[in-house]
Amino acid sequence: MSRKANQPITISSADFKSLARALTIVENDLAGADKLLKDLRFEKTIPVIGITGPLGAGKSTLVNALIAELIDKGNKVAVLAIDPTSPFNFGSLLGDRIRMTNHFNNQDVFIRSLATRGSLGGLSAKTIEMTDVLRAAGFDYVLVETVGVGQSEIEIAGLADLTFVVLVPESGDEIQNIKSGLMEIADAFIINKADRDDADLFANNLKKIINQKENIETPVFKTVATTNDGIDQVAQFITSAQNIKNTRKEFLLAEKAYKLIQEKRMAGVDKKKLRQDIAEAVIDEGFNLYNFVSKYA
Repeated sequence: MSRKANQPITISSADFKSLARALTIVENDLAGADKLLKDLRFEKTIPVIGITGPLGAGKSTLVNALIAELIDKGNKVAVLAIDPTSPFNFGSLLGDRIRMTNHFNNQDVFIRSLATRGSLGGLSAKTIEMTDVLRAAGFDYVLVETVGVGQSEIEIAGLADLTFVVLVPESGDEIQNIKSGLMEIADAFIINKADRDDADLFANNLKKIINQKENIETPVFKTVATTNDGIDQVAQFITSAQNIKNTRKEFLLAEKAYKLIQEKRMAGVDKKKLRQDIAEAVIDEGFNLYNFVSKYA
């Protein structure tokens, strides 16, 4: 039997089918999406854990191990895995859920993938909205794994209460670039694949750099996600961090609000149609990009 138009959708960590339907409605802006979001109620504080870093750092494997550690402690965990989007067909490229198959049938774990839809930072307004739906469902933790495309990863700071930046020992040559971008958003660093050469040296260099900037000591964890080494320490930091007052609350909310307003104002711009329009317009010898853009502004 199909759902009646005015019948509210159940959003609960105990009803995955209805929760998945709610997320689909929000993700695709289907009828009722706006009301669903405005009616969200948060019965308890649900920490949002952002996990970001360069491609190849093993974020998905790390998240997989972290899920196991958290549910072993009696928690219910939701994961939103942000997949890169093809710039040509706007489809998802990775499908990170493939790496988490051993949790698919666990009633304490809900996993959903979301394409970036062209957002350079790996986050779109849909990420924010779908994260809030998961928060309202009453999970103990919501993990958000971002694409890892460069310094625009900083957008995760507008979403997460606690942000981990995942690196690998080979990142040592790029440490100055890391310093200028991701340093400011990390509540903790994770050096994954720490069984590789120079992991200790990289960890020490990283600690020196981050401690030069502030008096607050930012933790640096070493993990080998494939063998679960160090995962328990990361999980312990997450659970203990719940008692730490979030001093960035206003900043986080302002970033989220900005992203949502930006999305609303851009709602009338269809990127596929934009590409078609510009393909037709560029044929004209007098084509001027700024005149073209002014039609949309």
